[in-house]
Amino acid sequence: MKCLELLFVLLLSVRDICAQWNVWMPRDISAMTNSCVVIPCTFMYPASVRPYRGTHGIWYFGQPYPQLFPPVVFKSRTEIVHESYKGRTRLLGDLMQKNCTLQISNVGVEHSGRYYFRADLGGANIYTYPDFSELKVLDRPNIDVPEEIISDESLDLTCYAPDNCPDMSPEIHWMYTDYLPDPLFTTDFVEESNTAVISSTLTFTPRPMHNGQLLGCRVHYPNTTFIYERLISLDIKYAPRKVWVNASQEVMEGSSVVLHCDVDSNPPPRISWHFKDEELMSDTASNSSLSLESLSPEQEGVYTCVGDNGYGEMNTSLYLAVRYPPREPLVNSSMTVQEGTSLVLHCSSEGNPAPTLTWLKDGKLVGTITADEVSVLHLPDITPDLDGTYRCLAENEYGRASSSLNITVEFAPVLLDDSKCTIVREGVQCVCIASGNPEPSIEFYLPDLNITINETNSRFNYYTHSDGYTSTGMIKLRDKGEGANNGGTDVHVHCSIANMHGTETVRLELQQEKKYMMAVIVGTIGGVAVIAFIIAAVRYVGQNNKKENSNPGQDVGSKVENPSMFYSAVKKDKQSLRKKVLKTELLGSKFNSILEENTGDDGDYQSVGSMAGMERQELNYAALEFMRGRPREGGLGRGDDGSDYTEIKAK
Repeated sequence: MKCLELLFVLLLSVRDICAQWNVWMPRDISAMTNSCVVIPCTFMYPASVRPYRGTHGIWYFGQPYPQLFPPVVFKSRTEIVHESYKGRTRLLGDLMQKNCTLQISNVGVEHSGRYYFRADLGGANIYTYPDFSELKVLDRPNIDVPEEIISDESLDLTCYAPDNCPDMSPEIHWMYTDYLPDPLFTTDFVEESNTAVISSTLTFTPRPMHNGQLLGCRVHYPNTTFIYERLISLDIKYAPRKVWVNASQEVMEGSSVVLHCDVDSNPPPRISWHFKDEELMSDTASNSSLSLESLSPEQEGVYTCVGDNGYGEMNTSLYLAVRYPPREPLVNSSMTVQEGTSLVLHCSSEGNPAPTLTWLKDGKLVGTITADEVSVLHLPDITPDLDGTYRCLAENEYGRASSSLNITVEFAPVLLDDSKCTIVREGVQCVCIASGNPEPSIEFYLPDLNITINETNSRFNYYTHSDGYTSTGMIKLRDKGEGANNGGTDVHVHCSIANMHGTETVRLELQQEKKYMMAVIVGTIGGVAVIAFIIAAVRYVGQNNKKENSNPGQDVGSKVENPSMFYSAVKKDKQSLRKKVLKTELLGSKFNSILEENTGDDGDYQSVGSMAGMERQELNYAALEFMRGRPREGGLGRGDDGSDYTEIKAK
């Protein structure tokens, strides 16, 4: 029992001792960045404690326990402090007077936190006070805004800035207040728990137009460049003051329409759409849209938009009128018909008023315009040109509608005029062009060689192409003899065209290039003229030879004095004559070039036949030689230029 009494006395003594170790400092204190802050501090220790070799103190940041190695903010025994506090801290109080007031200069956001003081009285009399002061470093001022701002009610907004730095004192100004009605500014200085705050209060009566407007508070330290600002957006509550909806309008039956409703209120209202006695939809927003799809006459009437946000209610109405455009016409289905048959097309449509019906083929009017709900189009004796798209168009004063169908006409293949064979530089080119539906197939046949040319035979450079209902086939022969028989020069090429409705085979005509044809024509004519001249000369020489033979009395001297004509008849073989004809043809080509140059005529020329028949004829010609011609009686023996001549006549 006695031991318990001793223990109780000991606990009371410890309590008394702890109660005498005490510190006072503000629980919260604030400062603006780059400014300074002074933390007021006083401490106490038991009267029984006598400082040994002076009174010293240490300020810690974050933790009060030295064994956790908190950053040292200030230490009176030495100048060893944490790197972030070098040159920033100093002790304003006198520790001998139990004043531990601390000043921190050029504070930053990183210096925000708890600060603890530790008293060092020497020996074992070292004590860390558990109380702390929490520093808040601000980069902008605070504005006190009420939770709810209601339109047309007086409003007070207060801006605060800390004033805990003796070296500088802040000034407060409000920004963007020019649009406010009769603003009032009040400045106040509040000091509490040894911390100072300067404030400025703005008083005005807000209106709905001020909702969303910006207001600002600016803090400035004179003689420095330190400026701090804070902006707020006014959130002013007010009842709906305007409701906008579409203007009354007319719309077409079957179309869609969107009705818009915008309500000016804060907070956003509950918007509801009403038609007759029915609520169609509702939504909480500043605007709402009502979509009406596939309108019918029953949906014509008054539509009302109602806005309610708890501060008031407002509504606006509009009238929606529904009209009737023509409905989509009903027409025959697309079809395929054969050439020579007949067809009847029907079209019907409903509308208000009754629509006019018009038949169009490929965009062009066919038939007559009918002011009725039914139109009939007769197409007797179908021809290929009736193939195409037919559209029935229904119109009235409120709109139009149309439906289309396709008429496909099938017909047997037809050979087009451009089908032919042509002599080209490479040889002979044959082209076959046919039109038909379905698209016709094309084959070439060489009757002299009994060869069929199609896609499976690439010997003759077979080529085919289809475009719509037109098919084109082409082959190339290296020379004319490739399509002829027995080495002849005539080209015989047949073109066969076929589809499910018919087949046709046609011999392709051979056409030559214009310059080549003209050369053959002129060359042939020139050759015939030369041959005729040679024949006439030979006959004349033969007659004179007979006359000389009938006068044998003449001597050789007289023959010399009187010019004699010596000739020899030479019978040429076919090979020599072929060379002559070839030369004549070349000469004819030159004549042909001159003729084209002079006339400029680009007309087509008829081709002449082969020269093979002429090659088979035998021709006698003579070489003529005149030896010093005798003057003709009654005439001059020399030409005007002094040359000798002899006149030749054909009898």
